[in-house]
Amino acid sequence: MSKLNAKQQGTTVVTGISSGIASDTASRLVESGFFARRTLSRHFLLVCMCVATLAIPLAGCKSAADKKPSSPAAVEFAAVVPKPIHLSDEFNGRIASINSVDVRARVTGYVDNVAYREGDSVKRGDLLFVIDPRPYRDALDSAKASLEREKAAAAFANIQAKRAQTLNASNAISQEEYQNRDSDLSQSIARVHEAEAAVATAELNLSFTEVRSPVDGRTSRAQLTRGNLAQADQTVLTTVVSQDPVYVYFDCDEQSYLRFQERVHRGSGVSSANPVRVALANETGFPHVGRVDFLDNQVTPSTGTIRARVVLPNPDHLLAPGLYARVQLESSGAVQALLVDDRAILTDQDQKYVYVVGPGNVAQRKDVVTGSMADGLRLIRTGLSPGDKVIVSGLQQIYFPGAPVAPTEVAMGPVTASITPTPAQEAQK
Repeated sequence: MSKLNAKQQGTTVVTGISSGIASDTASRLVESGFFARRTLSRHFLLVCMCVATLAIPLAGCKSAADKKPSSPAAVEFAAVVPKPIHLSDEFNGRIASINSVDVRARVTGYVDNVAYREGDSVKRGDLLFVIDPRPYRDALDSAKASLEREKAAAAFANIQAKRAQTLNASNAISQEEYQNRDSDLSQSIARVHEAEAAVATAELNLSFTEVRSPVDGRTSRAQLTRGNLAQADQTVLTTVVSQDPVYVYFDCDEQSYLRFQERVHRGSGVSSANPVRVALANETGFPHVGRVDFLDNQVTPSTGTIRARVVLPNPDHLLAPGLYARVQLESSGAVQALLVDDRAILTDQDQKYVYVVGPGNVAQRKDVVTGSMADGLRLIRTGLSPGDKVIVSGLQQIYFPGAPVAPTEVAMGPVTASITPTPAQEAQK
């Protein structure tokens, strides 16, 4: 009788606490006589703990199973924009001056004057430095005096030669004497020429004491100030760089080079007539337009790149040599391309993808290969087809491919202003 009462008590207690699978487990414990022992209170506590432990996760599973599916995510989509564009690639480059000259002293002497203001723009022939001219002026005077002496000696030798010629006609002078006087005249004339060359050299050295700018450009700081010794052909006094136009050097990678060469054979590649757009580091877009005037004759094996050069007008002198520049190289022929808003493109490790509105209004993932920007939109090389409805807004609410969505059509970026509106857009208006 006590055994039966114990079973009934255990069953009543367990049935009041447990539910579902937990109740079935507890009933088995009762039927096995687990509660028939005297220590009912201890067993009662143990069973309560077991039932509570089993009931918590089961209750959670039941609530998760009974939870209603969430409502479709509200998203905005836009149709892919087909548009003929000129393909372009971007490269990193550096601005360089066309003429960059280290101005050196051409005669040895002490700097007498710095005749320019550091950092100013100068014209070709403007005076920059003055080296003490006094030693070279004295050397010129000495050379001129030597020239006068040689001219006098040559005049006397000429008189002697003419006299010897008259005497030789009447056989009043030996042939040896006649020939000696003729030789003296020739030597005197040669010494006059030598003296004239010495005068020209002295005049040139004197002119070199005035150091002038060899090109139009902008000056650097003065490396020597007044009173310092300048060594001929060694000492750099300053540097002058030209400013307009300038060069932009950039290295084109091997794949881009091969792609350009392929377009050249099709008649849509890059040539010297193609406009090249350049931008500085702080500029949006590519406001400066130049042209390619040089392409190296070989690819550098160590880097896999080939050096190219752009000539760029710089009338405002904004582009300083050494500045970083972004170069956009554009092909001459147009190709049909697919464009999407850049914010629609997501990244999964190294894979780019977008979500499109699939059949049944579900989010369908499509992997894509992207290209450069064109008209504010991103070029899609592969992965999409004309007419695809790309989701551009509300992507944070899509947690997995196939998720239901509530799509609303919007315009795809700035270029769609010239595209005929869809019937849905007309109806919204």
